[in-house]
Amino acid sequence: MSEAGTGTTRGAREHARAQAGTAAEAMPTVPASAWTEPPAGLDPAALTWAETVAGGGYASKVLARGTTLRLTDLGGDACAHLLLYNADQPWERLNVADTVKVPWQAYLGAGHPLLSDQGRVLATIVADSSGRHDALCGTTNLATNEERYGEGSPQGPSPAGRELQLLAAAKHGLGPRDIPPSLSFFQGVKVDADGTLRFEGSAGAGAAVELRIELPTIARLDGPADVDYLRHGGILPLVMRRMLEHA
Repeated sequence: MSEAGTGTTRGAREHARAQAGTAAEAMPTVPASAWTEPPAGLDPAALTWAETVAGGGYASKVLARGTTLRLTDLGGDACAHLLLYNADQPWERLNVADTVKVPWQAYLGAGHPLLSDQGRVLATIVADSSGRHDALCGTTNLATNEERYGEGSPQGPSPAGRELQLLAAAKHGLGPRDIPPSLSFFQGVKVDADGTLRFEGSAGAGAAVELRIELPTIARLDGPADVDYLRHGGILPLVMRRMLEHA
């Protein structure tokens, strides 16, 4: 630390001040209205949150009812795993089984409700230019990543999705028992006639999904750097934008 000039309080303070104005590829934009590429037709002043989440990263936000959450695959290799919780009573959370069973549709797309374990709609997919999603397989976990890659911790080179979800959960007072199966956006999985799961991959760079939040909701997303996806160039950052819905 001393070589970097941060071995003393004064050195650490000067180093921190020197970072003013520095922008990283993956970070929130503050204020959100300064985002350089707002959605077409939207007044940038209506943006309340804009963030780029790197592969192997995560984000967690409380969203008000009526908010529109837009996810964009920047480079064509993003994979966003989504969990939703009722912000007023977090024991009510996304139920992937009911999200598939009630509308009798295993493939996510525009008009699909995302249901809680209490049978209520937490969010609705209102727009989708990707069409490549997964409500069947879920995210990666520590055991499988360690078996495949020898590493699965959040700080390692192949962070498991569930480990990232645990970090996000802790910020809202939740723990391992509060992590249900998640939905995955931008990397499609289909079922063949013989029951075989078939990986379809991405729809390409620029694909986007918009969710309308129907209840005050905690939204947690992660983008684990799964090496299986990296074979075609890597999981690139995912852009998340939260905007106020216009009547």
